[in-house]
Amino acid sequence: MTVKPDWLRVKAPQWERVGNVKEILRDLALNTVCEEASCPNIGECFQAGTATFLIMGPACTRACPYCDIDFEKKPQPLDPTEPSRLAQAVRRMKLNHVVITSVNRDDLPDGGALQFVRCIEAIRTGSPQTTIEVLIPDLCGNWDALKLILQAQPEVLNHNTETVPRLYRRVRPQGNYERTMELLKRSRQISPGVYTKSGIMVGLGETDEEIRSTMQDLRAVHCDILTIGQYLQPTQKHLQVNQFIHPDQFAAWKAFGEKLGFLQVVSSPLTRSSYHAEEVRQLGVRS
Repeated sequence: MTVKPDWLRVKAPQWERVGNVKEILRDLALNTVCEEASCPNIGECFQAGTATFLIMGPACTRACPYCDIDFEKKPQPLDPTEPSRLAQAVRRMKLNHVVITSVNRDDLPDGGALQFVRCIEAIRTGSPQTTIEVLIPDLCGNWDALKLILQAQPEVLNHNTETVPRLYRRVRPQGNYERTMELLKRSRQISPGVYTKSGIMVGLGETDEEIRSTMQDLRAVHCDILTIGQYLQPTQKHLQVNQFIHPDQFAAWKAFGEKLGFLQVVSSPLTRSSYHAEEVRQLGVRS
């Protein structure tokens, strides 16, 4: 068994603050990816009064072997009250920046695009100063659905690359590397004013050269923001960690990414897709 190094140990959260956020989420019957995917930063983010909301779940139509979100339950019909409940949570938590992600809903013709739009519109109505990031699935390559989401003008369109091309079949068997790049490329073409973002998890057997090549691919499709973090095995049923990457290597990838021209690179062992997501506000409105 690979022993987890000291740099991956997190401080215990202040449960009073965490409890306050959890109370709001339970009261409004909302899911967060923080809880569903066993994120190691849940304490830090909840203490700061932030959360990444998981819509259209909790059941997912895909079974990615790295992910802790439930795929065994049957997906339920979309809840028409979900957007308004989400908007209420944003107001009650006084969020400056909100991240909305979802399970994969390959059972829906638009992959859930319209529900994303409804959530964006509800938040805009109740909290017009809050910036919005959507972390979307690949929509099975439905570019009309992608256009629908982008027409709602979120500040950030995030779609994770997750891993290097060589490992896609093992790590993301129902995904497609080329489709991921195409989604990010089309997002920039459809809505140039929206920042594009993607994330990579490491420690699954990829090489430094492969990570750098993937970063170059992302810049070639004009991706603006990049996150790189250590993969952690959620349970014994999931993919095993191949290697724990030293913080110095994450620093080197950050420096390389900045040289490539990414506007922001968040790279550390505990980085996740939405970690420090609010920092995009420092970039301002894109013209």
